[in-house]
Amino acid sequence: MEYVKLGRTGLEVSRICLGCMTYGDPNKGTHAWSLKEEESRPLLRQAIEAGINFLDTANTYSNGSSEEIVGRAIKDFAKRDDIVLATKVFNRMRPGPNGAGLSRKAIFDEIDNSLRRLGTDYVDLYQIHRWDYTTPIEETLEALHDVVKAGKARYIGASSMYAWQFAKAIYTSRLNGWTEFVSMQDHLNLLYREEEREMLPFCEDQKIAVIPWSPLARGRLTRDWDEATARTESDEFGKTLYTQALEADRKIVDAVGTIAKARGIPRAQVATAWILQKSAVTAPIIGASKPGHITDAVASLEVKLTPEEIAALESPYVPHGVAGFK
Repeated sequence: MEYVKLGRTGLEVSRICLGCMTYGDPNKGTHAWSLKEEESRPLLRQAIEAGINFLDTANTYSNGSSEEIVGRAIKDFAKRDDIVLATKVFNRMRPGPNGAGLSRKAIFDEIDNSLRRLGTDYVDLYQIHRWDYTTPIEETLEALHDVVKAGKARYIGASSMYAWQFAKAIYTSRLNGWTEFVSMQDHLNLLYREEEREMLPFCEDQKIAVIPWSPLARGRLTRDWDEATARTESDEFGKTLYTQALEADRKIVDAVGTIAKARGIPRAQVATAWILQKSAVTAPIIGASKPGHITDAVASLEVKLTPEEIAALESPYVPHGVAGFK
C-alpha cells in the first residue's frame, strides 16, 4: 500500500479509500443492494489487512447502519488510532423540521449521533455531503469549526458542489479564522470528467485533497456495456448519472476493455489506474462488494498507463451536464 498526505495536512492516508456505502442494513434507507453486517465484515477486514487505513461512510447510508457496521469492524479488526475515519452530514435523517441540512443545530446533533453509531470519540474527517442552499455558509462553517475545536473531528471536508461554492467556503473560513476544508469528495471517472475544468485545478492550486467518489462509474467501467447487475437495476441515484452521452460512453467502456485485455488485467485496474494518475487526486473512493474488488483496487497502484493508453481512454469523451449534484 502507498500512503500520502491528505492535501496540505500532516495526515497520512492510503492511496485507496474504502467507500462504505456498500455496507448497511438493506432494509433501511434507499440502498436495497447494500450488504448485511455478516457479509460486510470480511470485506472490511480484508481492506484493513491490505493496508487501507482510510474508510469513508455517511450518516445517511442505510439510515445510520453503515456507521454502526463500520464502527464495530474497526473495533474488532484494527486500532482506532491507525484508522482515518471519515463520515458525512447533510441528508435527511428524520422527518420534520431540522431533520436534515447544515444548520448549526443539525450539525451539532448529527456529529453526536454519528459518533454514537461509530462507537468513537472523534472522526478524522467530517464532511458536508452537499451544499445547503437554505443555510448561510457562515453558519455552517462556524459550526464545523466549533466541532473541530470540541475535539469531535480532526479535519473537515466537502463533497460535490460548484467550484465557485467551494472557493467561497474556503475563503469565508480564511477571512474569519475558522477551520478550513482540507478535502473535496467529488464525482470523477472516465465517463464523467467535468471536475477537470475548474474543481481539480482549484484544489491542486490550494493543495486541497481530492477523494473522488464513483471512480468506476457505478461499475460501468468494469464490464461489457450491455451487462447489468443487481445494483444497476435497483440503484435509483446511479440511473441519473450516466445517460447523457451513451455513444461516447460506450466507446470509453470499450477502450477500457481493449487495454485490459492487452495487459491481461481486469478492467477495474485500468479504470482505477487512470484516476490515480491524475495529479490532483489523493485517493479514489472504491466500493467493494466482493473480495476481488479490493484486490483489484490495491493492484491498480502498480498499473502505470502509457500516454498512448491514456489518450485512447480519454479521446472519446464529450462534455456532460452536471451530474451528481444540483
